[in-house]
Amino acid sequence: MSPPPPPLGRARRRAAQAFDEALDDAECVAARTALAQGRWQHTRSLLVRTGDDWDRRGHRLTVLARESYCAAWAREWLLAEPESGDASVLLALAQVRRVLRGKEKPARAREACRAAAELVPADPTPWLGLLLLECAQGGEGDVVRHFEQVRTRYADHHHAHHLVVAWLAERRVEAGPDPLHEVYDFANWAAEQAPADSPLAMLPVVAHAERYRTLAAAGHQGADPVASGHWVGRRARQVMKAAFDWWLEWEHDGHPRRLVDLNFLAHARVCEGRGAEAAALFHRIGDHVTAAPWSYPDRDARTAFRTARAAALGTA
Repeated sequence: MSPPPPPLGRARRRAAQAFDEALDDAECVAARTALAQGRWQHTRSLLVRTGDDWDRRGHRLTVLARESYCAAWAREWLLAEPESGDASVLLALAQVRRVLRGKEKPARAREACRAAAELVPADPTPWLGLLLLECAQGGEGDVVRHFEQVRTRYADHHHAHHLVVAWLAERRVEAGPDPLHEVYDFANWAAEQAPADSPLAMLPVVAHAERYRTLAAAGHQGADPVASGHWVGRRARQVMKAAFDWWLEWEHDGHPRRLVDLNFLAHARVCEGRGAEAAALFHRIGDHVTAAPWSYPDRDARTAFRTARAAALGTA
């Protein structure tokens, strides 16, 4: 028997309060709405159109997999099309999300990811699912291995690099601030080895914010990011300037996760006191606020975003 759709009123209330990881991907939003009603054929068509645009495929699948009903409808899809690689990957990522919510055993999610990887061996997305799982629960060796599996299939995978940066930023936090911390080395290496037009150029900014998150949570930095001084050192300013200059030259209107980068960059410019540059970024972001990094270390992200945007745009 097919699983019932979620109560629509409750779903709408939840959606109004949550951060929408779909960002401005209207096609993904439409497929998600259809999937909530059991119409998985829309998701099938979406993924066929997405093809091997791996960043976009990973983005769309992780967004769809977040929904509580996703695993049930992915199983329905697999009953109709047992050899569907797309359905298998969607179910695998939905299982990972269930683990992260405490609703599933990790072993089952790992098994689902590996089964999907066998069906679509060129696709990095099943390995992205394993990376999501191991960054939250696994050991260092598993994280490194799964990241390498993603990079073997697509070296510039945006989401995978962000996951590893956030994971690395938490290492050796007890030692306090360290300008030579490995997260900075990794982010710089990834940015340097990527093509000139790759959004991975933004990764050093992400590393700086993720390191602030961990240091502030451990009491090594102040809880107010603007007053903490984390963004005002010479090295930090060089990183932020390089990223902003890259954005001016290479802005990618079509990248599915560009708004994630723009939120990190706007946050950094605000923390530096560069209001005019932050204003330009806020215009591009519109209302597509992301929880990270505005919530760092323990803030209401929407309030922090709106306050910063109003100050930068002169509407406070």
